[in-house]
Amino acid sequence: MLTVYGEGRGFRVVWLLEELGLAYRLRPVDLLAAGGVDRDFLAINPAGFIPALQDGETIMVESIAILEYLLARHGSGSLAVAPDDPAFASYLQFLHLGEAGLAGPMNAVIVGRQLAPEAERDARVTCWALETFESRLGLVISRLTDCPYLAGDRFTAADISVSYALLLGLRTGNYVPGSTERDYLARTTARAAYVRAMESCQATKAWAARSPGL
Repeated sequence: MLTVYGEGRGFRVVWLLEELGLAYRLRPVDLLAAGGVDRDFLAINPAGFIPALQDGETIMVESIAILEYLLARHGSGSLAVAPDDPAFASYLQFLHLGEAGLAGPMNAVIVGRQLAPEAERDARVTCWALETFESRLGLVISRLTDCPYLAGDRFTAADISVSYALLLGLRTGNYVPGSTERDYLARTTARAAYVRAMESCQATKAWAARSPGL
């Protein structure tokens, strides 16, 4: 069975697995646990970041790479775009932009605004990260003015990638969606697989809270 380690960006992986109808186990990872190092997780990913995916003897890290792996190995093709499809370039661009251009910079904003000492919260690097997020967001908005989804008329893994990044900014209070993004997120989060993924992650959190030694 496929095992997903960690939530956060691991939600992208869980969402895709739900879309594909694949069985999986979600193994929580608390990177800030007071009880010490999660040695079982570090045996899977010695770098100590989430998510990670274990598929038999194969171990993958980096959420976008995991999405591509799952689509290539286990997907039916419905959530990816073939190289000979005219939408392939847009699909690939937004699949990666969801992390490199949106979620990555948003992480820096969250750290700078919410975790840094008060005196450092207007640091230039935080402002730069927010400006980067906003500039890349403009590409998303422009694309969505012409298409309901980032690869065109159908939902793909690129929408999982970007939706996660927008929700990260929204739920941490660092981004307020405009009407285009609100309508888009309403479409993507209304999907049954998204709802199941949320339920899976919430159930795992509740179970982990009762099992601190996991």
